Amino acid sequence: MRPEIAACYGSERLPRYTSYPTAPNFSEDINDGRYGEWLGAISAHETVSLYLHVPFCRSMCWYCGCHTSIVKRKQPIEVYAAALRCEIAMIAARAKHRLKVGHIHFGGGTPTIMRPEALTDLVESLRHSFFVLPNAEVAVEIDPRTLTAEMSDALGYCGVNRASLGVQSFDPLVQRLINREQSFEQTASATDRLRQAGVSGINFDLIYGLRGQTVASCVETVRQCLELSPDRLSVFGYAHVPSFKKHQRKIDEASLPGGAERHRQSEAIGEALQAAGYVRIGLDHFALPTDPMAAAQRNGRLHRNFQGYTTDPSHVLIGLGASSIGKLRQGYVQNEVSTRGYLERIASETLATRKGYALTAEDRLRGEIIERLMCDFRVNIDEICSRHGRQPASLLRASARLENLVSEGIVNIDGASLLIPEQSRFLVRNVAAAFDAHLEGATRTFSRAV
Repeated sequence: MRPEIAACYGSERLPRYTSYPTAPNFSEDINDGRYGEWLGAISAHETVSLYLHVPFCRSMCWYCGCHTSIVKRKQPIEVYAAALRCEIAMIAARAKHRLKVGHIHFGGGTPTIMRPEALTDLVESLRHSFFVLPNAEVAVEIDPRTLTAEMSDALGYCGVNRASLGVQSFDPLVQRLINREQSFEQTASATDRLRQAGVSGINFDLIYGLRGQTVASCVETVRQCLELSPDRLSVFGYAHVPSFKKHQRKIDEASLPGGAERHRQSEAIGEALQAAGYVRIGLDHFALPTDPMAAAQRNGRLHRNFQGYTTDPSHVLIGLGASSIGKLRQGYVQNEVSTRGYLERIASETLATRKGYALTAEDRLRGEIIERLMCDFRVNIDEICSRHGRQPASLLRASARLENLVSEGIVNIDGASLLIPEQSRFLVRNVAAAFDAHLEGATRTFSRAV
């Protein structure tokens, strides 16, 4: 592929496709009443997943794109934890059956900012209101700088079996430029404490494309990560959207690596991890060959949701907490984004739903195609269309974007089968976008494709 072609497509602003349609298409037409109806329709045979959002941190990392705020006192966190317990009870009351839970994910912000006792109470509320399966995956996102021994023990007591530790970069210069100074020793200590507490699955999160980063510093960060033997690593490109995240204005956009350099950093990280024996999973994850995620990819059972690539096959994801997004068979729902608005809704004993989206038959078809592209880098359009009662020709001929990608050699079409060659896989979001019927005019809200 010619460098200028890669640079052109890589600079496009596109969704990460952790959902389809994506969040900018949500509207207030979907309210708490509709959500209550959807909850009541969940089958007794369904196994659901839970996502709990904790929107607080002790300090702001300037690269952060999450919904979070800085708190110094315990009281706002305690109030919020109480609201989560109330929301759990409300969700359970609207379901007609005691829901079975196979996956639980605590995201943030920094979920471990809570007191250990508050986290324990929260997990007990989940187990009281739902039937958490004995083999359920219980995952939590962690800032290694603030993880205490007491919280590590609480995580083990609560049955947490997977933890994602934010690393981003071990380069001291980069850390200063993004306001996140975190030593290797802090990360190693947190990793050891978690394993000693029984949290067996360890994930590390890395970022490339940050101010001050180089290929050499990215590779050095990987070398240090490997000393701690994580089971999985997520490697994301920095998304600079200062119009939405004002703290990112502290990062000079002119000082950020360009598209070609970002691609070199991404590939250098991937090559170093693969040389160490990790399997590349989809666009931006890596796992040991023995990890369940690697097995899911081999078996064609890899999935994608709001946490990225996952082994979770559930059709129902219930979001809890401010800004959290859930998916049910009927569509998507999102809670009030602001913490204050969320707390007010819960205090009024009303579901916190702010907006959402009701899926159409066309959305389900295109969503399945996009998920398989993102997970497998290939898709049989004919097979998927036959399940949805559609003819593949209408999809393959209707997109000028797809025609351009084929002409540039970024994607190959054989009959009704699409294949993204290995050298083009970093542009998988561009290929997925060719099947996105909602993309027009919304690209300003997304990150660069590479």
